[in-house]
Amino acid sequence: MSSSRLLDARGRDGVAPEFLVSPTMLDVVSPSGDRGGMMLGQGTKGEPLTVSVLRPTPTRMVVVGGLYLARQIALRAMATGAFIIIATGRPQAWQPVVRAAGQGPDGRPSPLVQLRRLSPADLPRPTEDMPLLVIHDGGHVPQELFPPRAPWQTTMYVLPYLHPQATSTANNADLVLLQRLPMGQAQLAGQMWRLRPQMFQQLTQLKDDQVIAMGQDMWAHLRLYTTPAEQQILGAVRRGD
Repeated sequence: MSSSRLLDARGRDGVAPEFLVSPTMLDVVSPSGDRGGMMLGQGTKGEPLTVSVLRPTPTRMVVVGGLYLARQIALRAMATGAFIIIATGRPQAWQPVVRAAGQGPDGRPSPLVQLRRLSPADLPRPTEDMPLLVIHDGGHVPQELFPPRAPWQTTMYVLPYLHPQATSTANNADLVLLQRLPMGQAQLAGQMWRLRPQMFQQLTQLKDDQVIAMGQDMWAHLRLYTTPAEQQILGAVRRGD
């Protein structure tokens, strides 16, 4: 089994495993970055920035901003062979991801990507060969419906904007991805994570294709990279939907 050097969700060097995915899926979305990792974009010097989102420990992620970034992460997790469950109150917004997964042998949508309601439900058991990404798209104050409890499970909370009642969710995250915020929310981010003034000022100046990746001892400014296949599915990079 090959492996690659990556930043893990806490910003440290780590080794991510190699996942297997069918040739049909690779025709839809090709993996970005090193095998087993997920390239989010490029750094200030053009260097690729890769994080290990799917890990052998229960992992929490928070994405603050538009749906584009969340859906792009879902596509890239799909390309590594992950099982994707999307709990959402707006299923139509996630149809591009469902369609990108293709169809199973019976002609129905692929069972590897499932849309569910925002209500508690049993989850499949994740494994190293079939990690699980649960996407919780439940508004600005998410409930703990699918907390990460098992190795190889990552729960990603999609927040359209920051709210004081989401402080617990934000503070417990292993990895936070922040898109451009208005000044009031940037100041709230500064309070939540005890950011220096120049850091939350930076959050107000990000372009549509720029993201701050934040974790323990990590603050990385990156520019999103979108593959041609992703552009066909999601359109041009943008801040919101």
